[in-house]
Amino acid sequence: MTLSFAAILAGTILSSALGALAGGLAGCIPAFHIFHLLAVLMVLLPPLSLLSVPPVWADAAILGMITGWSILNSIPAILLAAPDESSMFTVQPGRRLLMEGRGPDAVLLTALGAAGGIAMLLAMAITAPQILPRLHSVLSPHYHWILWCVIAFLLLSEWPQGRTVAQPPLERLLSGNRNVGMGLLTFLLSGFLGFILLYRPDLVKTTPGQTLTPAFAGLFALPWLLANLFSHASLPLQQLPARQETSMREMMHGIAAGTLGGAFAAFVPVVSGGVGGLLAGHASALRGEKAFLISQGASKTVYYAGALLLWFMPGLHITRGGGASFLRSLHSPEDPDYPLLVLALLAAAGIALLLVPALTGTLTRAMNRFGYKGLSRLALGITCLIVFLLAGVSGLLVMTVAAGIGLIPVLFGGRRMNSLGVILLPLACNMSGIGPAVARLLGIE
Repeated sequence: MTLSFAAILAGTILSSALGALAGGLAGCIPAFHIFHLLAVLMVLLPPLSLLSVPPVWADAAILGMITGWSILNSIPAILLAAPDESSMFTVQPGRRLLMEGRGPDAVLLTALGAAGGIAMLLAMAITAPQILPRLHSVLSPHYHWILWCVIAFLLLSEWPQGRTVAQPPLERLLSGNRNVGMGLLTFLLSGFLGFILLYRPDLVKTTPGQTLTPAFAGLFALPWLLANLFSHASLPLQQLPARQETSMREMMHGIAAGTLGGAFAAFVPVVSGGVGGLLAGHASALRGEKAFLISQGASKTVYYAGALLLWFMPGLHITRGGGASFLRSLHSPEDPDYPLLVLALLAAAGIALLLVPALTGTLTRAMNRFGYKGLSRLALGITCLIVFLLAGVSGLLVMTVAAGIGLIPVLFGGRRMNSLGVILLPLACNMSGIGPAVARLLGIE
C-alpha cells in the first residue's frame, strides 16, 4: 500500500514522539543506557518485523528514543550521581548544588543547554550536507592521530594539585602529583580492560553490541552509587525552583561551547560527548557552574542526536555510535528521508523537554520521601539486574573488576573521565594499526 506524503510525515512525527517518550522514561532509570534499550529492541525485532511500516518511521522512533534519553538522563545523573560516560562531568558541579538543596536547579540548567544544543543542531543540519562530506574525506586519513591528541590532552590537562606548602619538597611533589598519577593509572587499567573485552569477547556472553556494557556500568555508575551508600554526608531536602535564572552571556557561552564539543565528539570516531565538552570548555575559556552545566547539557544532546543524524545525512552516511550501528544492521539510509528526520528530531526534543519539569519533580519528591541512600540502593540493584540480564554472571564479574578501577579516582583523586581509557586506548591503537601487536604484547590475543 502506497502512503501519501502527509501520512508518511504524520507517522514520522508520531513515531519520533513515542520514541522520545520511551527513551525519556528509560533515561530516568539510574545507570540505564539508551543502548540497553536498543539491545532489548534487538531481541524484539523478529516479532516487530511482522509490522510492515515505512523504514523512516523506525528511524524516527530510534532517533526519538536517543534524543529523549540524552535530555532526560541528566535527572538521575545529577540527583543520584549515576552517570554515563558523557554525563559524568555534570555530576561534580551538580553535586555541590545537590548538597545545597538545589539539585533540581542543576537538572534544569542541563535541560536549558539541551534545548539550545538542539536549536543549534537543527540550524547546522541545513548546511551540513554541503560541508561535512568534504570535511570527512579530508580528515578520514588523520582520525588516528587526532584521537591520540585528544588522549594526550585528556591526560596532560590533569593538573597537579598540591595539598599544602608546609611539607618537605619530596612529600609536596608526591602529594601534588598524586591525582595525576591516579588519573594515568586509571586510564591504563581501564584501557587494559578494554583490550581484554575487545580481543576476547568470548569472556562475556552478552546480547549483540553490549560487550562493553558491564565495563561501563562498573566504571561509571557503581563508584558513584557505592560512594553514596558509604558516605556519612546527609542531603538536605531538595527544593523545586519556580524558575531558572541565568544571564544571557552565561547561557550563550554554555550553549556555544557545548554545541562545539558535542559536534566534535559526534564527528570524530570514539570521542564521547563528555570528552568533547571538556575540549570545548578549555577552548572557549568556559567559567562558572551555570555555564558549565548548560554546556554539558548541550554537548551530550548534540553528541547523541547529532551522531545518529550523520548516518542519515546525504553524501555522508557515516556510522557514529550505537544508534547508527543498530540501524545499519536493519537497512541502508535513504537521502530523501533526511528532511523528515530533521523534523522528527525537533518533535522528539520538544516532547522530552516538556517532560523535564514533571519527571524532575517526581524524582525529587521520591528523594525527599525515601532518602538519598534508599534510592541509591534501588539504583544499585537496577544496575546489577540490567547487567545480569544482558551479560549474565560473567558480566557481573567484569562489572566488579571495572568498579575497582572506577573507584581509584573516587578514593585517591584524579579525573573520573580517565576511565574512558576502556574505549579510547584500544580503539586508538586499532586505528593506528598497532592494536593486534599491543594485544599480543599484553598476552591477550
